[in-house]
Amino acid sequence: MKILMVCLGNICRSPMAEGILKHKIHVLGLNWQVDSAGTGSWHVGEAPDPRSISTSSENGIDISDQRARQFKQRDFDAFDLILAMDSSNYNNIVQLAREDSDRQKVNLLLNYSHPGQNRAVPDPYFEGGFQAVFEMIEAAVDGLIRDTASDE
Repeated sequence: MKILMVCLGNICRSPMAEGILKHKIHVLGLNWQVDSAGTGSWHVGEAPDPRSISTSSENGIDISDQRARQFKQRDFDAFDLILAMDSSNYNNIVQLAREDSDRQKVNLLLNYSHPGQNRAVPDPYFEGGFQAVFEMIEAAVDGLIRDTASDE
């Protein structure tokens, strides 16, 4: 299973999601690969936001080695599942889809903790703060593992 986490700049939400999922699949011994990307290009090559790094570290996860990259159409070929943090990023990803099979790979991350509700992971800069967003992402990642690992 190859999973891509996607937010806008790839410096706060999606790096935390990548780090949380990588940590959990390592602990569980799952043969999954995880990456993250942003739909925007302005942070390409940058490390995650210092608050994302410190919040993750306070929760036992090191994301300091991650570097932002932009989502590309070829990611549809490289990943089995593409998880957007909000509807704006979801729409940006789906606009790049070449066919229905690409679109079927895309979902909102919080649908794994709140099925069918299409909730957004809020931008921690403006809503809730970094710890609250970390906890939301972690709950969704737990749901993703529960729902997906049982299919393998």
